[in-house]
Amino acid sequence: MKVLLVDDDRFALKLHTRLLVNFGFGNVVAHEHATDAVALLECDTQAFDLILCDLQMPGMDGVEFIRQLVRLSYAGALVLVSGEDARILQTAEKLSKAHRLNVLGALKKPVSPEQLQQVLKYHQRPAAKWPSAGKTYSREALSQAISGDELVNYYQPKVNLVSGIVTGVETLVRWRHPVDGLVCPDQFIGLAEETGLIDDLTRVVLSGALRQARIWQDAGLQLCVAVNVSMDNLISLDFPDFVAQKVLEAGVPPTSLILEVTESQLMSDPLMALDILTRLRLKRISLSIDDFGTGHSSLAQLRDIPFDELKVDKSFVHGVGRDPSLRTLFDASLGMGRQLGMKTVAEGVEDREDWDFLRSAGCDTAQGYFIAKPMMAAALPCWIEEWEERYDNF
Repeated sequence: MKVLLVDDDRFALKLHTRLLVNFGFGNVVAHEHATDAVALLECDTQAFDLILCDLQMPGMDGVEFIRQLVRLSYAGALVLVSGEDARILQTAEKLSKAHRLNVLGALKKPVSPEQLQQVLKYHQRPAAKWPSAGKTYSREALSQAISGDELVNYYQPKVNLVSGIVTGVETLVRWRHPVDGLVCPDQFIGLAEETGLIDDLTRVVLSGALRQARIWQDAGLQLCVAVNVSMDNLISLDFPDFVAQKVLEAGVPPTSLILEVTESQLMSDPLMALDILTRLRLKRISLSIDDFGTGHSSLAQLRDIPFDELKVDKSFVHGVGRDPSLRTLFDASLGMGRQLGMKTVAEGVEDREDWDFLRSAGCDTAQGYFIAKPMMAAALPCWIEEWEERYDNF
């Protein structure tokens, strides 16, 4: 494994090199100037598996260097380091992720061995690989997948933070492509929205999730099943009646279904959304505001729409216990949810530190890779047994 260090501070270069060597990264190349590092990458973009980059550098600064990594289609891992204000560091991290770079973390100088080891452990984890990553698909292919039973639901557990009891699951769709294998939702949800197929897709996913909820119910598992809905669903006046009919056909209580609505989706036609969402609540269907804190009119939506669950976005959850800025935002979101009588769910719980903080903060429910990755329905009962044993040892 080859590592590239970019920092105008010679002491920092020596320190980080020594730390990396101590952690088993023996092949480390260091440069004081970002322009030299870019020239090296021009020769072989993928020569380095990991880059540690300072932000405040003369000549080409860290943000400009990030731009060059994007231009060069760098596919390795990136760690940002800086002695600048933590908010600047966070913004640079967000920018890098928005460019779809594989950012392991952002560390404030002076970097401690513990901090560096913490972010490097994510690099050593095997990344989830999708067989068809990067491939694009046509509307016709996706339409065939929807009508041809090629979509399959995966389910990610949601756990009560006080009792450890599995209270429900979020439904996450995958495309079981006959040639490419399992296709991730990032590669077809956007296509479905752009080509007018998202309503058909959502209805297939919803119907399958309700049928599965009945199977679990018959097996003695009382689980709430959450399904994501699109703005296109919320402009179809028959959608509440469709949902109610599918709940009736499945033979499960209406309260066992949660519809998760991303707040940014509500903004295009708030009046129509208000009509449809209110009717859904009248039919005893639970509503969750998803990815809370990432849109533009969260407070107005909390005021106007009868949500009964608030999901705090993962960008405000992972690392919240060690980041004062994140903690402020998380506490504000949690406080609003409580005052409005809403259940609170934290998504993106990645490690035990996240779990312990959320539990002490009084959040109701947790979801994330620390608990479990999305899984097929058949795997859930065995996983619950394993989780209960694991939780008993917390």
